[in-house]
Amino acid sequence: MLEVHPITAFNDNYIWLIKAPNQQNCWVVDPGDAAPVQDYLTANNLNLEGILLTHHHYDHIDGVTKLAKQGVQVVGFAKDSQRLPALTKPVEEGTTFELLGYAVKVMEVPGHTLGHIVYFIEGNDRKETNQPLLFSGDTLFAAGCGRMFEGTAEQMQASLQSLANLPPATQVFAAHEYTLSNLKFALEVEPNNAALQNRMTQCTQLRATQQPTLPSTLAVELATNPFLRVTQPEVLASLKTQTKEADWANLTNPAEAFKLLRSWKDKA
Repeated sequence: MLEVHPITAFNDNYIWLIKAPNQQNCWVVDPGDAAPVQDYLTANNLNLEGILLTHHHYDHIDGVTKLAKQGVQVVGFAKDSQRLPALTKPVEEGTTFELLGYAVKVMEVPGHTLGHIVYFIEGNDRKETNQPLLFSGDTLFAAGCGRMFEGTAEQMQASLQSLANLPPATQVFAAHEYTLSNLKFALEVEPNNAALQNRMTQCTQLRATQQPTLPSTLAVELATNPFLRVTQPEVLASLKTQTKEADWANLTNPAEAFKLLRSWKDKA
């Protein structure tokens, strides 16, 4: 099974390093800063084979040029290639390629940016992973989702729904440690959600000792992430407090419910 290790960068970014057991080759996801990656590679005697990019924001790509030495593959969305440095492998929705012996599937998820993609790793020809892996960038966070800088609410809600349809056991590797802030808002939306209350307790304990709250699983997100729960009665009841009664009927449309929820979070 693949190993995934967090490399911290800036205030709250995670650069995920992917390797197979007993191998020295590895890949990293969204290296916004080269220095911590280089330090990790040196300390662990690892060889960087490739880089996965989810989108063009500086805190996800600024370390690429220094890391992309000869022979290092750089994978990113073909339609966004003008904004991604040192790209060697342009990909698109549905593209599959091999990473350390495992098949990686590319999913297009516009919303945070128009050119955002994620990477889903389910297994290889010889065996299935114990848990599929999703590198979700700034689209799906633990208990939250990314802001919409370029896309629409309809796009973002559809993108999140496509991720919600993945296997519940999928491990979710988001790009930021935003979990406690997201959980605080989620509890405003669903104060009676016992799974959410328990998650807040667990994650608070993890952060008290500077441990990552990631990865989560898709099953956990489906139970506690309000942006994946816009059709749930308690979420809808809370949303009704944020809009006029004349507009309540619009909330039966998941995209409209998502739009209102995201607006509420943006103001929180």
